[in-house]
Amino acid sequence: MARLNDDAQWIILMGFIVSFSFFFLALVINQSTIVGQTTAESVIEFPKNDIRDIREVIGESVKSDQIANINKDITFISMQRKSALVWYENDTGTNPTNIEIHYNNGVTSYNETWTLP
Repeated sequence: MARLNDDAQWIILMGFIVSFSFFFLALVINQSTIVGQTTAESVIEFPKNDIRDIREVIGESVKSDQIANINKDITFISMQRKSALVWYENDTGTNPTNIEIHYNNGVTSYNETWTLP
């Protein structure tokens, strides 16, 4: 660059600055899409409807007093169809009735204490 005049050196220096700026912006944009993608995937993987269905069946089983058989059925069916471990514990001796629901499908672990009047 010793042979170039001052204007040419300035143009070359600005070219390097602009190219490094584009590289930096591309790197930042690439990282932001990765973060957005993993966040969206974690929202999609949460089994909201499965948990709602299980709560409904457990609520019906507690009301119908068929607790032992339905608890075994829920555990077996959830493992076969959804590959999820589901069980619940029922404390019917107290008023109100306390139910602890446990759901784990390998990605999501969900615990809930539910109270029936």
